[in-house]
Amino acid sequence: MVRGLNKTFAKPAVLDLDLTVRAGELYALLGPNGAGKTTTLRMVAGLTKPDKGEISVFGVDARADPAAAKALVAWAPDEAMVYDKLTPLEYLEFVAGLWNVEPKAAKAEAERLLAQLGLAGEARRRCEGFSRGMKQKVALAGALIHDPRLLILDEPLTGLDAAAARLVKDMLQARVDAGCTVILTTHILEVAERMADRIGIIAGGRLLAEGDLDTLRAQAGGGSTLEDVFLQLTATDALA
Repeated sequence: MVRGLNKTFAKPAVLDLDLTVRAGELYALLGPNGAGKTTTLRMVAGLTKPDKGEISVFGVDARADPAAAKALVAWAPDEAMVYDKLTPLEYLEFVAGLWNVEPKAAKAEAERLLAQLGLAGEARRRCEGFSRGMKQKVALAGALIHDPRLLILDEPLTGLDAAAARLVKDMLQARVDAGCTVILTTHILEVAERMADRIGIIAGGRLLAEGDLDTLRAQAGGGSTLEDVFLQLTATDALA
């Protein structure tokens, strides 16, 4: 939950944003380029300090106790950040160690995640030779290794082919079904339409509309698909 969130760089990026994500739901945060999506998520993840406002992660005040809040969260950016000189298995064991996951359990979970992502055969090969899509899957495994309660993903399907994208979507749905809360951004509106329990649309750092697709249609005054609704809402905001 965020209340009155603000962040300014050269110009305002997030303006008095109020946002509530329910436990155990998949929430898609959508908006045009420069809308403030990534800045918002980075503040929730504790990677960017807000200028003002409140951030609560499962009841933990993220500004008053950032370490406790970060322990509940995993963040995966749109550009995979992995260590090229490590193998996927080494990287996951390293990340697990940062979260104080017991080594034996960490290795077992790393192997399970790599197998689930179709990387079992690459587990002991250095990441430097991997494609962007392969690195993206390793980074996702790194975000999942400590079983976070809140998973924040910025464009998680970037660089993935159709088969890998389906695999990741299935993994995310399984996590949500198991009680994990997932917030993601995506420019693939069909993904949000099919997967998200609720959708928030922001532009200019402000929340324009929020809810399931029927609720968004009502707020937009029509539209049959999420693309129709998105374009209607963002065009109306631009005109305003």
